[in-house]
Amino acid sequence: MTTTDYDILIIGGGMVGASLAIALRGQPLRIGMVEAAPFRAAAQPSYDDRAIALSQGSRRIFAAMGVWDTLAPAATPIERIHVSDQGHFGITRLDAREEGVEALGYVITGRALGQGLVEQAGRLHNLDLLSPARLCELKLGEDHATAVIERDGKREPITSALVVAADGGDSSVRRLLDIPVTEKDYHQTAIIANITPQRPHANVAYERFTPHGPLALLPLDADDADNRCSLVWTHDPQRTEELLALDDAAFLGALQDAFGWRLGRLRKVGRRASYPLRLVRAREQIRPRLALIGNAAHTLHPIAGQGFNLGLRDVAALAQVLADAHHGGRDLGELTVLQDYARWREGDHRKVIGFTNALVHTFSNRLPPLSICRNLGLLATDVVPPLKHALARNAMGIAGRLPRLARGLPL
Repeated sequence: MTTTDYDILIIGGGMVGASLAIALRGQPLRIGMVEAAPFRAAAQPSYDDRAIALSQGSRRIFAAMGVWDTLAPAATPIERIHVSDQGHFGITRLDAREEGVEALGYVITGRALGQGLVEQAGRLHNLDLLSPARLCELKLGEDHATAVIERDGKREPITSALVVAADGGDSSVRRLLDIPVTEKDYHQTAIIANITPQRPHANVAYERFTPHGPLALLPLDADDADNRCSLVWTHDPQRTEELLALDDAAFLGALQDAFGWRLGRLRKVGRRASYPLRLVRAREQIRPRLALIGNAAHTLHPIAGQGFNLGLRDVAALAQVLADAHHGGRDLGELTVLQDYARWREGDHRKVIGFTNALVHTFSNRLPPLSICRNLGLLATDVVPPLKHALARNAMGIAGRLPRLARGLPL
């Protein structure tokens, strides 16, 4: 077997890349991780930190990886989910108690999650952090891959049995290897901000479908007097620009009209930002010596809050496949090994992407017959236990064939 610098070279040291390195802790593997930004903990969280929804399945993965105790103090549990269609009768309510779990999911700021992962990754004895460094070239050979990175103005080649692309939706790995993608522009833009309502959020997450697009309010800071919620509000690009141009009072008024008064008056809004929504899916999840995970493999509409959770399940599955392959004396970059990972993840990718697309199209169509049908569907889901249970298990990321980490078990 060819001697290489690393067994696994992870391109991208963000949340998904760092999670993979941590998931493989304790494995007798040499791991390198290339990250363009300096790899260090961020400053303390602020009012405007962007929130990430973690499913119950993601909590289990982090717990099995040994990092949940670090993250838990900064995570707000979602005990109930309230789904409604503005101006219509349909409603669905999910409750953690009915599903026998302590929470349906959790909300954590990206900064707090990043800090926790950086802290854990920095303790790994089998991980070399190559940061700040930029990937310049990548060649997949028969018995190893060679990456050329630039650090401190100098280029250096690095060899590895396997390269894992975890470098996000604008993946440099995809670009360098000409990996084609399927791309769909939703012609929608998400406005994100933090909101303080009059009433306590009581650990309830709200998903409200409006004529302009979905609106989500997620609970933040359960023990904070500020009682913040994280907002994701979808509009067409022109309306987004109009909303961003409003002063705080006018913006809160428009949001109040769309959301309603379940949380009383919306009293405060933090800094507003926006980003365009699109679906990007790599047409190749693997090649010999290469695997794609997270947003490098799939970037989703945020309507169901599944993007990061889907990527973390990629991490759990790939970590298990690689650990089993190494224990069996197999070459980690061999195509047959990586096919095990690709086949395993295909069904989950297809299901989540299909569900997300269906939600976008079903709830953006305001034709009366379809409106009646979807509201009957919401009501049926609310009152028929098997339907509600199936929806809850999928939302929690605990349906289907689960990796060991997602079942709370070590690799």
